Amino acid sequence: MAGTVTINDVGPRDGLQSQPKMLLPAERVRLVRSLLAAGLRHVEVGAFVSPRAVPAMAGAEEVLASLLPTPGVTLTVLVPNVKGYELALAAGAGSVCLVLYGSEGMAQANVRMRRAEAETAAVQILDRARADGVRVTATVAVAFECPYDGPVDPSLILDIAARFLELGADELCVADTIGAANPRQVRSLTRALVDRHGADRLACHFHDTRAMGLANIFAAIESGFRKFDASIAGLGGCPFAPGTSGNVATEDVVMMLEQMGFATGIDMARLLQAAELARDLTGTAPGGRAAAWLNRYYRSRAN
Repeated sequence: MAGTVTINDVGPRDGLQSQPKMLLPAERVRLVRSLLAAGLRHVEVGAFVSPRAVPAMAGAEEVLASLLPTPGVTLTVLVPNVKGYELALAAGAGSVCLVLYGSEGMAQANVRMRRAEAETAAVQILDRARADGVRVTATVAVAFECPYDGPVDPSLILDIAARFLELGADELCVADTIGAANPRQVRSLTRALVDRHGADRLACHFHDTRAMGLANIFAAIESGFRKFDASIAGLGGCPFAPGTSGNVATEDVVMMLEQMGFATGIDMARLLQAAELARDLTGTAPGGRAAAWLNRYYRSRAN
């Protein structure tokens, strides 16, 4: 299992959108810079969404303005619709994430659209982005189970993935938005995706609601996936998905991958500093499951 795995830290966006304390743009910039200092080269830094719907993401243009240009780094912002895309483009975004849905219930809760309507809007964004030279990640939310509609048919996810990869999305990310998947499900769906499309443009996004986030990443690795979302200090949750806990913690993912022999390019000691900053800024970041061991281990190495 030698090779390289890419980590995209979504803490500054997905991780912060549900926290009771809303960070100022300058604080979010501090968090992003701490992640870059640890060696991360893919970070989701904000969302161009209505501040009424997601107040924690207000000031996304200020965050981007403070971070650009950052050579050699992909800074992605989420855009829920064409208006959001236009705002992101005007702010200088070079990479956007658009959201697709594995269920009607989640589409209605998140963007007040039918699933097909959300896909039509996503196609419009993708067409615009290709013309503008903007990188696009198409993320399929609730790819395994929906909090409103229940289990999702894997064939639907395969159809959505095929459509948007054929339309030219740079990346297709399969998201277990509520942390309901198990490793057998993940292995089945990810193997089918790799068999059909190869692994180069595929990624996964897992929450740790049922304590299976790392196991699900392992299952996807066995299928050939080599890119994963994770969130510093386990920050996360979805304001439109009841009961969702944080994303799988970046520190835990990096620890597991590197102990398995993969390279991530991430400096763990600095990553732990970023996790401490996330806890200090939010007051709620739970930290990774291995946080106590990791901190003790790296303190002993420093002495």
